Amino acid sequence: MTDAATDVVIIGGGPVGLFMAALLLQRGLRVAVLEQRTGPEPHSRAIGIHPPALDALRHVGVDQELVRRGVPIRRGIALNRGTMLAEMSFARVSELFPFVLSLPQGRTEAVLEGRLQELDPDALRRGMRVEGLHDDGRQVTVQACLGGRSVRFAAPLVIAADGVRSAARAALGVPLRRRDYPDRYLMGDFADGTGLGPDAALFLASGGIVESFPLPGKLRRWVVRLGPAGAPAGSSADAAWLAREVRRRTGVGVDPGSNSMLSGFGVRSRLARRLVVGRCILIGDAAHEISPIGGQGMSLGWLDALALAPLVPELMAGNRNGLPAFERQRMRQAARAARQSEINMALGRPLREGPLTARNSVLAAAAAVPAVNSFVARRFTMQ
Repeated sequence: MTDAATDVVIIGGGPVGLFMAALLLQRGLRVAVLEQRTGPEPHSRAIGIHPPALDALRHVGVDQELVRRGVPIRRGIALNRGTMLAEMSFARVSELFPFVLSLPQGRTEAVLEGRLQELDPDALRRGMRVEGLHDDGRQVTVQACLGGRSVRFAAPLVIAADGVRSAARAALGVPLRRRDYPDRYLMGDFADGTGLGPDAALFLASGGIVESFPLPGKLRRWVVRLGPAGAPAGSSADAAWLAREVRRRTGVGVDPGSNSMLSGFGVRSRLARRLVVGRCILIGDAAHEISPIGGQGMSLGWLDALALAPLVPELMAGNRNGLPAFERQRMRQAARAARQSEINMALGRPLREGPLTARNSVLAAAAAVPAVNSFVARRFTMQ
């Protein structure tokens, strides 16, 4: 069967797809958002919302609600063996949002979905598995499956925001620039008894970096870089192991019994060689998978959507003049984010004691220079 006519089909109802839909609905366009999940995802890794992304989210009126629910991180500190090596304030990175907001992705999605419901309660279609796309030059037909039943959606424009395993990207045959990294990490959320408050902390230990971020509800996320083989032989990478490793590298005690999330992950980058294929456009993780270290991926997707939204009415009228510049700019920004994540990972790799001491001394000296500190703060917050 063919669904009712719509102006734009958005494939993917995650944070980027929901934001894209809200932007277009506010412009008076009809939108259908096809999401494979039948309900919200309770476990998610992404927590960081950078100032440019908060400014983007302001366009659909959810920024203040997100800030109310999250933890504004206004300062990052670097430590080694209990000694502070450097601190970095975000006070001057943005007039409106001088912080990085920490909020689990699931809660961010809930706020965006609530806004979408206000704009059009029928826009989000859950349980839709996309199986194919056909672009005849005038419109795109999206073939989907809902509970074993075939459903077709036809629209002049399709925007794919369906994540790193994008079915739309695969159907369009878009090639990727691929890079795999040796870095592996284990992260977990625990009750926060550190006294670090709303600060983010980087512990520059010889065995590899340990990162720590505040979360709502008096929780704190710990991220530990693992060795090449992951957890040591004979040890299971569970909450108890992570708590022991945090104490060994940082001296900070963590209660393993308070663990509420545990996840291991590797690192890779995947950059689409094209974002525009006929009447289909890739954004978010469908267009660029970036290392989670640095927390840029979700924010980068929102900035894709914000850049695309003003072009959509023109595209509906047959004017594609803005697409080449959009594609170049967003691909350039994704490549820059990938390079920044490589720098972040390099700083966190294990070092022998001598090189570690030298590296940490250089970092401390550089951070003490106001111009350098300000530059790094802006780069870290995607300015």
